[in-house]
Amino acid sequence: MNPTLWAPDHRGPLNVTDDFLVLDDPAEQQCFTQAFGPAGADLGCESVLMVQGMYCAACADTVESALAPLPGVLEARVHAATRRLVLRWDPKATQLSALARAVGNAGYRLLPMAQALSVDERLKETRQALWRLFVAGFCMMQVMMYAWPAYVAAPGDMPADIEQLLRWASWVLSLPVVFFASGPFFRNAWNDFRRGRVGMDTPVSIGILVTFLASSAATFDPTGPWGHEVWFDSLTMFVFFLLGGRYLEFKARDRTAGALDALMNRLPETCERERADGTLERVSVRRLAVGDVVVLPAGQAFPGDGVLLSERATVDEALLTGESRPVERVVGESLVAGSFNLGGPVRLRLSGLGQDTRFGQIVRLMEQASTEKPRLALLADRIAAPFLVLVLLASAAAGVAWWQVEPARALGVAVAVLIVTCPCALSLATPAAMLAAAGRLARSGILVRRLQAFETLAGIDTVVFDKTGTLTLDRLGLQALVVRPGADRTAVLNLAAALAQGSLHPASRAVNAAREADAAASAVALPALTDRTEQAGQGMQAFTREGRQVRLGSAAFALAGSEAPADGHAPEAPRVWLADDAGWLATLVLSEVLRDDALAAVEALRSMGVRCWLLSGDRQAAARQVASRLGIDRVVAQASPERKLDELMGWQRAGHRVAMVGDGLNDGPVLARADTSFALGHAAPLAQARSDYVIQSGQLMDVVHTLVLARATLRTVRQNLVWAAVYNAVCVPLALLGWMPPWLAGVGMAASSLLVIGNALRLSRA
Repeated sequence: MNPTLWAPDHRGPLNVTDDFLVLDDPAEQQCFTQAFGPAGADLGCESVLMVQGMYCAACADTVESALAPLPGVLEARVHAATRRLVLRWDPKATQLSALARAVGNAGYRLLPMAQALSVDERLKETRQALWRLFVAGFCMMQVMMYAWPAYVAAPGDMPADIEQLLRWASWVLSLPVVFFASGPFFRNAWNDFRRGRVGMDTPVSIGILVTFLASSAATFDPTGPWGHEVWFDSLTMFVFFLLGGRYLEFKARDRTAGALDALMNRLPETCERERADGTLERVSVRRLAVGDVVVLPAGQAFPGDGVLLSERATVDEALLTGESRPVERVVGESLVAGSFNLGGPVRLRLSGLGQDTRFGQIVRLMEQASTEKPRLALLADRIAAPFLVLVLLASAAAGVAWWQVEPARALGVAVAVLIVTCPCALSLATPAAMLAAAGRLARSGILVRRLQAFETLAGIDTVVFDKTGTLTLDRLGLQALVVRPGADRTAVLNLAAALAQGSLHPASRAVNAAREADAAASAVALPALTDRTEQAGQGMQAFTREGRQVRLGSAAFALAGSEAPADGHAPEAPRVWLADDAGWLATLVLSEVLRDDALAAVEALRSMGVRCWLLSGDRQAAARQVASRLGIDRVVAQASPERKLDELMGWQRAGHRVAMVGDGLNDGPVLARADTSFALGHAAPLAQARSDYVIQSGQLMDVVHTLVLARATLRTVRQNLVWAAVYNAVCVPLALLGWMPPWLAGVGMAASSLLVIGNALRLSRA
């Protein structure tokens, strides 16, 4: 048996045997299917697929309705703007190919993401849309040429037989417009009708069909009740404008979700794998296994995590780290899936593939965001269905009313009302803007887990930071160096660094880092020391060439009973002391190292009217020290995870809208409970799973950038919704009054959707 189905974006019946083989192949399924639910629960599988042939939100509802009643389907959710289907299904009860057949019977086609986004599939889709547009445009021009004499000729100037001949020519040219170019409208409307639904294409299809039938009746029977006028010119014109608008809308929506698609599908489809004899074979990346050695040319993404076997490689890891500059890797270092090879050919031994890689986790987060329907979008979809019913009733009422007044214009008015009121712009207003913003953030290394979070983030008034690992780095730094009068600061710092060499103690590493950062000290060689020893938990000691004993460590160890002068810094700040035979030589005051952009981020948030507070489990003194350096005036320290959650809920009860920024395992509860939340890229998996945004770079200024973009996104959504409402408020009365012919209604409908998409696209360039 050779199953076929009709695909709206392909010419004629499409053989989908290959599609079904791909969907049911376990090796192929690894790329788009995984188990869902708690570990060991075996609740079923979750697949993310692309639906081809979709044009609007009603198409999404049609696909969901086709899948929902099928045995083995646990949940089906389609996002209209990205055309992605999240399908939860029971492999014991059904197969993906069976579900794809059901979707095919509804007039759509299911494909894995990588296949749907391939160049060939995109060309097929674009080619078919252009063919329909070309046929409609060519026939429209010819029909307009035949209709022109009727507009300019005075009564009696044109013989009846010539007028009838022009009508017949227009009728013939309208046939391909109705039966080929208008095919998607009729197909979608028929699928909706079979399911007892009213979709976006229902009023359009009724308008096209009624106009064609009435004009055909006037052509076949010029003396009958419909014989006084034909509307072939209006029919072909508004079909052309609708198809043109939808084509431009499709390209614009493709750009809107294109950033997400490009990032999620950056892995190569094939690569070269080394055989045992050293020769190369080209294989699908889905056939690779851990331990394989692959060779990647310049410009290709690494198909999995692995170890570099070549001497060196230049790599672009922007998606994974947010770092836009290339990084150098040498033999033996790790490479990550999804990063690009920017140099020559590179050999790599694979250590992780698919869902086991960091790239796989990122794709999972992005898929979740791109298939979510924001609250405003759900509201628009709920409004769209009853609105369409009102459209049909209003059109019928307008036609009846005008039939009583001026029968010649009744049909044109009814059709114009049907066409002009299609709520496509209303359904696209929210998801188009939010997807454009999510794609813009993804290119900057900021992953959005919930599109709804844009709306929440735009309204926050307080940002609460964790301290350790969020505002500060996981190391100490040298805050101040106080030396004995007469001692040279550079020489003292080099002596301390010479003692600290080789020690893994945080204080020793802070001293070494301070010396490397000091231009004067790093330009001088370290002094030679002998008999260097370390006493665990106390410090380091050694002898100089001159025989002086020097010690670096705690006061009890280094000073050996002598006194160090006051250094003018907070008594709770961590310190190490340096001493020689003459006693105290220097005090090194240490502090936690703030992130480079922590102060700038806090100041930027305050300038935007957002409060910044600190919520930490660390000591009160340490938390307050960091807060004072950043100008944060509200601090809660020594807080357990339970207390953190209580504090956060108390702030929310007081009316604050809170965004939480954290990275630790103990931040999971507050990240989940906050109105919206950020996890840094190095955060614990639980923290990332509970957050709305994951900042790959760890840069706190990305919190500011995301807030700015969220506010811009919400402004754009509101602009789109206002435009959709104003458009209908203005155009519907014009159509009812007979001041908007059907062809102009088609222009208005297409322009409305294009304006919404174009406005959203501005966010991708923000």
